Amino acid sequence: MDSDLNSIQQARDLVTSARKAQKKWANSTQADVDLVCEAMASAAYQSSELLGRMACEETGYGVPIHKTLKNHLSSKILWDAIKDTRTVGVIRQDLENRVYDIAWPIGLIAALTPSTNPTSTVMFKILIATKARNAIVIAPHPASVQCCAETAAVMAKAGEAAGAPSGLIGCMTEVTLAGTQELMQHDDTSMILATGGSEMVKAAHSVGKPAYGVGPGNVPCYVDRSANVERAARYIVASKSFDYSVICATEQSVVVDQPIAGKLASLMENQGAYFMNDQQAVQIANVLFFPDGGTNSQAVGKSPQKLAEMADISVPDSARILVARLNKVGQDEPLSKEKLTPVLGWYETDGWELGCQRCIELINFGGRGHSLVIHSDNDDVIMAFGLEKPVFRIVVNTMGTMGTTGLTTGLTPSMTLGSGGIGGSITGDNIGVEHMFNIKRLAYETCSAPDEAMGPGGDLGDKSLRLPTDLTRNNHDQVSQVNIEAIVDRVMNEL
Repeated sequence: MDSDLNSIQQARDLVTSARKAQKKWANSTQADVDLVCEAMASAAYQSSELLGRMACEETGYGVPIHKTLKNHLSSKILWDAIKDTRTVGVIRQDLENRVYDIAWPIGLIAALTPSTNPTSTVMFKILIATKARNAIVIAPHPASVQCCAETAAVMAKAGEAAGAPSGLIGCMTEVTLAGTQELMQHDDTSMILATGGSEMVKAAHSVGKPAYGVGPGNVPCYVDRSANVERAARYIVASKSFDYSVICATEQSVVVDQPIAGKLASLMENQGAYFMNDQQAVQIANVLFFPDGGTNSQAVGKSPQKLAEMADISVPDSARILVARLNKVGQDEPLSKEKLTPVLGWYETDGWELGCQRCIELINFGGRGHSLVIHSDNDDVIMAFGLEKPVFRIVVNTMGTMGTTGLTTGLTPSMTLGSGGIGGSITGDNIGVEHMFNIKRLAYETCSAPDEAMGPGGDLGDKSLRLPTDLTRNNHDQVSQVNIEAIVDRVMNEL
């Protein structure tokens, strides 16, 4: 009870402080915003290695050097991608139709973060929120409080030194369910940005606030007979072993075209894939999942050797991932679901049409709306997968972990990957800064109203009462972009 009360009070205090700071921050110029965000991104980048180690030590999940790379993605790489994005005043204009888009901050963001990718997600959410002139309060997973708090402190200190108001960035350190609920439900909380397990995301959506919530995925990887098999083998093993597979967009199962299945298996073995026998696969499944189907958190983000020890089986020291040959999908095959460990399912099908069907089975079993990886040099097959699959990220000839998060593709760098309406999310986008502000539209008349709209209505229809209708686009006073921005700046400064 005391811990709940302390957590609730901390949430209230952080929200009060953040909301006060946001009212000041909302009046910042674009130059002020960019100066602060650049300073925060730089500080986070410079602390990436330390914070990556802290995340591994506190949670027990993953690989420090891989955590560091994810921190780089969420600091310097993200900032390079969004630094030129306008988030203040007029951000777009359609001169032909005389419509001006004006950015407006959402307010205070409540950000729930996972234990699997803690520091990188905190960096990411702080940067996109403050770039859009919002305040943010982080609610970490209880297993990652210290590394998240340190990440937020590093960025807040750098931001305040560059001119951000004190309190703009907050992070809960006394975390309970009651405290997190208070943060989400607080009257001054404007929006919820939730990344984590299914139950947490459902809770975020149930509060009654606008919410971006994204949860788990069950990402299939199809390898077509036309693929560069050597590259596919290298990428699949590297991606599945990256940070011991705690990223939700990691390949969960390979679906391979039969004519190249043997070659792909051999090449993957050369890269460090260990193919388990049926009994070993059963023992591993019993370690990863409880009898009721729930995930064993003690197995998440562990090395193949640690998993083998837990399952009482023997695997080579050189094993980077463990592969289980499977032939069905569903509750009767636990290894066909999402596995936040370096354990990979393996299916063989004859032809891309059957491979397509198997991938859809896997997606429908816990991965709707999330992601898919395809290795192919046949553009027709690639497009068929793009058109047919019920997911919103289809990455081609790349690593699932790197491609979906925007490191090796042109997708928006992101640690929060939307799964769209079919996956229970409001968007299928990689969440970015453009989701962190609203847009006001200033629109001038471009044509005269119909005569019928100008009269008093009914059957009166007295044309003598109608107003002149000779106003057209051509005789409007033209307002320059410079004048529009001057008006917006003056109004904002008067707030």
